[in-house]
Amino acid sequence: MRLIAILLLLVLPQTGLAQGAASLIADQVRLTTDQQLIASGNIEVLYDGTRLTATQITYDRASDRLSIVGPIVIQLADGTVVLADSGALDPTLENGILRGARIVLDQQLQLAANQVDRIDGRYSQLYRTVASSCQVCADQAPLWSIRAQRVVHDSVEQQLYFENATLFIRNAPVFWLPMMRLPDPSLERATGFLIPRQRNNTQLGFGIKVPYFITLGDHRDLTLTPYVSAETRTLELIYRQAFRNGNLRIQGAASDDTLEDDNRSYVFAQGAFELSGGYQLDFDIEAVSDTAYLQDYGYSSKDRLDSAISVTRATPDSLQQVHLTYYQTLRDDESNASLPPLVADAQYETRQPARWGGTLTYGASIDSAYRYSSTDGDAGRDVTRVGGFGSWEESRILSGGFVAQTKLSLRADYYAVQDDSSYAAGAVQVVPSSQVTLRWPLAAYSDSGAAHLLTPVVSLAWADAYGDTPPNEDSTRSELDRGNLFDLSRFTGEDAVETGGQMAVGLTYTRIGSAGLDTTLAFGRILRSEAQEDFTSASGLDGLQSDWLVAGQIAGNNGFLFDARALFDDRDGLTVADARIAWQNTRVSLAAHYIWQSADAAENLTSTVSEWTVDAGVVLSDRWRVELDGRYDIAADSPVSAGIVLGWQNECVKIDVSASRSYTSSTTVDPSTTFGLSGSLTGFSAGRSAAGRATSCRN
Repeated sequence: MRLIAILLLLVLPQTGLAQGAASLIADQVRLTTDQQLIASGNIEVLYDGTRLTATQITYDRASDRLSIVGPIVIQLADGTVVLADSGALDPTLENGILRGARIVLDQQLQLAANQVDRIDGRYSQLYRTVASSCQVCADQAPLWSIRAQRVVHDSVEQQLYFENATLFIRNAPVFWLPMMRLPDPSLERATGFLIPRQRNNTQLGFGIKVPYFITLGDHRDLTLTPYVSAETRTLELIYRQAFRNGNLRIQGAASDDTLEDDNRSYVFAQGAFELSGGYQLDFDIEAVSDTAYLQDYGYSSKDRLDSAISVTRATPDSLQQVHLTYYQTLRDDESNASLPPLVADAQYETRQPARWGGTLTYGASIDSAYRYSSTDGDAGRDVTRVGGFGSWEESRILSGGFVAQTKLSLRADYYAVQDDSSYAAGAVQVVPSSQVTLRWPLAAYSDSGAAHLLTPVVSLAWADAYGDTPPNEDSTRSELDRGNLFDLSRFTGEDAVETGGQMAVGLTYTRIGSAGLDTTLAFGRILRSEAQEDFTSASGLDGLQSDWLVAGQIAGNNGFLFDARALFDDRDGLTVADARIAWQNTRVSLAAHYIWQSADAAENLTSTVSEWTVDAGVVLSDRWRVELDGRYDIAADSPVSAGIVLGWQNECVKIDVSASRSYTSSTTVDPSTTFGLSGSLTGFSAGRSAAGRATSCRN
């Protein structure tokens, strides 16, 4: 028969009154004549969140000590598990000695010692200790272990302090440290070294990166990463801070290398903040010392940097936005003076129900493009546009299931032009437009439960431009796709206008499968009364008739996606084709993209573009994984970039081996190959957990 004793007066005569009582469960409890309480058989003690199990406990009232016979298992309130053969503790289980002990932290890291001293419930002092997060088998040493003369675990600060420590791989010593501090695995954030990374680059040579993470409170941190090789001395940094109303991230690096005579550096900064009144502040700052620095060090593949700041307020019926962007080109054939490098715009737009029905939308905007150069013409032209617009739109359902949409619009703009004698210094343009779109959605359901929707669409539109013709700054790149087939204008900005009458026709078919597989297919084209000279042939929008647009998508609830689009010209055939496929499950992640585009001198495409990219990851087993990425220029029959990462991990080790090759070549950038190696011992890193499958022991 099991007995339950509340040790309020006997076991905890003083501390129990102040802090609460301990509960003892045992098969047998007896009190001796010399005031010793002996409990034996399936013992369980619960006190202040701590649970202890043992074979026998003897409490001596005179010394106020517990003598415990194991096997002993102590489960502390913070999740730490302590195992021991025998021990002597005070009734609070916070002070005493455990012999033949083993401590398990966060179910990851094991520390085995001849003796463990418990002090004030906070410190555990271990002597002649072996620490490892590997599976420990009786017939062989763990894959790695740290053997130390003394280890102190501070459960409040969640830190481990090692004295006279040696790292062993199996039974072979690797290196020795007189003192070492590491976080225990339950700590989420801690100042200290992160995983070192080895980098071997054909331009920078063999080097190593050693990140050092610094906590600056609960909401800020700084990571400093020295990068040292035979060719460079570099310091990288990442600063992060979370505010009550937003966040900030700054990353950058500074280098002194043999590739350039001057010091090199870059900085990227991003921030987003919620302001009062519903406004949102966003900024993105990008700067680099020279055109090749980002490519040489693998920081970014961008060939144009854009620093921007914007303030936006969006509500269900209005939009207010101010945006400023500074561009820095890294291309050999461009200069900052003629990009233009500085672009600013502001806009206001609102909509409301009209008294006579439908929706009324109106607004105003201003934008400006500024170039440093004062050269007459495109290279030095500065343009500022101020304009306003108004539109009325209404949708109605007609008999037979037809849906009719009517839209009337009017916009007026004033352009101030400098440093370009081919345009008037002041230009005014007024553009009226109208559009009627008719849709006829037809729905059907199959016996399998799939839904089918067939929608033919016809759109008639007209627009014209009155006044002066302004320079085209914001509509130089346009392309026909499924999203703008039935738009009133396919230009991306306000400077260019589609004039004359036009008719857009199209057909969309959608199937929504009962098993989660959805399919969409659409095609259409545009017929015009006037050819549009501002459209290029590669856009698919030039001439009296646009190219035929064919687009489709297949999406499944199992992570599969296929999306494709093509433009066909009646005379020249295929103009543009692009497709992408993606598939992801627990073991496979695949993303691939292909693009083909015909040559077009108007868009600086001197030759046909034909290129594919792939990014894939496969979990080969519980321990092995491989990641691949590549980009290949089929038209030039030449690779652009390639990379592979091979990873292995078990319950206590993670190792990544990588190789990448950049084939980019210019007057400032040379092709380069980079090899990398990184590894970590799981169980120590703050906020990390062992994800690999545990090693099994053979009998």
